[in-house]
Amino acid sequence: MSSTFTESEIQQISDAIALAELRTSGEIRVHIDKKCFGNPVKKAIRVFNSLGMHRTKQRNAVLIYLATQHNKLAIIGDQGINAYVPDHFWDDERELMINHFKQGNFIEGLTEGILKVGEQMKSAFPFEEGDVNELDNDITLG
Repeated sequence: MSSTFTESEIQQISDAIALAELRTSGEIRVHIDKKCFGNPVKKAIRVFNSLGMHRTKQRNAVLIYLATQHNKLAIIGDQGINAYVPDHFWDDERELMINHFKQGNFIEGLTEGILKVGEQMKSAFPFEEGDVNELDNDITLG
């Protein structure tokens, strides 16, 4: 995996988040680290909590965590969204992204995964009048 993304690529990821969130009240964040020693899911949970993602009104936030130099990826959702997605959903999306990454298509993998997560969120948490963006769409870096 590439260890860094250009400003343009970071903007593409952020734009994908904004597009995915247009039809849902759900929230998506992407966090990129260079390294992850240990279990990426445990690290993703720590990042999720440190970003305050568990504080959304409907507990419907999703974090995509990527450690570029160690080739690790985790996708975790809060309890609200986890109650709606099929058991295998996060694993399926992770595999979709990894298949892109193996071909060197990092941005395509991330954006496609983000948009698929948004589609799933739309059915469980449709956008309603007055919804506000509870979490910004900026990519966080570790």
